[in-house]
Amino acid sequence: MKVVLLKDVKNIGKRDEILNVSDGYARNFLFPQRLAVEAKAGTLKEIEKKRAAQDAREAEALAEAQAKAELLKGKVVELKIKCGSQGRLYGSVTAAEVAEALEKQYGYPVDKRKIDLGDPIREVGVRDFSIRLYSGVTTSMKLRVSPLEK
Repeated sequence: MKVVLLKDVKNIGKRDEILNVSDGYARNFLFPQRLAVEAKAGTLKEIEKKRAAQDAREAEALAEAQAKAELLKGKVVELKIKCGSQGRLYGSVTAAEVAEALEKQYGYPVDKRKIDLGDPIREVGVRDFSIRLYSGVTTSMKLRVSPLEK
């Protein structure tokens, strides 16, 4: 029997997936638990509409991320940090500080978990870092760390 899953079912499939299952499994487990409905023409059309809408949202989000990547590519983020006389910082620069500075300077909010600084930044100078904006969309930027003027 062909069924359309209404919810994710462990070891069976994900929501809106069309599956072929035995009649007894469908009638005795999936239907009473409201985990699936029988795959009829109307249900299949509804699933296709949902998939088309989801694909459109994905394409729009990807295009937006690519445009944001082009705007941010190669820009320099300035950070003024308290440091010692040798240019050594009293801690290290965190992704949260970079995200905050990026939003202040360019007006683009970025989640701190999406920023990859590589090795910890503990000295003044210029470093490269990358930002993951979307699945498969990353951009590289520069971070200029300078001492805080007293």
